[in-house]
Amino acid sequence: MLTLPNLLTLSRIFAVPVLVFLLWYPGWRVGYGFGFVLYCIVGITDYLDGYLARAQGTVSKLGIFLDPIADKIMVAAVIVMLISTEGGGHHPIIHGWDVIPALIILLREIAVSGLREFLAQLSVSVPVSKLAKWKTTFQMVSLGALILAGAWPDEAWVLLVGQVSLWAAAALTVITGWDYLRVGLKHMD
Repeated sequence: MLTLPNLLTLSRIFAVPVLVFLLWYPGWRVGYGFGFVLYCIVGITDYLDGYLARAQGTVSKLGIFLDPIADKIMVAAVIVMLISTEGGGHHPIIHGWDVIPALIILLREIAVSGLREFLAQLSVSVPVSKLAKWKTTFQMVSLGALILAGAWPDEAWVLLVGQVSLWAAAALTVITGWDYLRVGLKHMD
């Protein structure tokens, strides 16, 4: 159970409160800067835990269970913090119309988790599609750029990259969420 991949996954979960703390204080650019670094480290460990588990042949039930939970906790915490606290500017990083794609992403994460749990009880596996991997990529880039925008509020292009990626992630979220729902509906009476 305490393999390196599982320890990396657990480190991602334990990093969430630290990241929340770094993003907590309004206008604290240094916190957002350190938050961006921590977010990047967490992203690297997300890749490494899966790679190492497969390469070392140490894929475990604990890892399969914890990995998506770690991802969802991180995404939800970052989105909530970016909506609720001011970055380096005078308003939250995610505000106005940009709250819509953030909520779409949050709602999909919750719905797909519930659907996967339901399907697992029926022994139905839903593989991750290439499109879902693209969704995750856009989502990770968007949240990273939005955190960085809190550290560099004068660099409008960083915020723009985050916003465009957020909308792209939300569009792919709707498409992939519908794919999961279609599979799930086939197994519901």
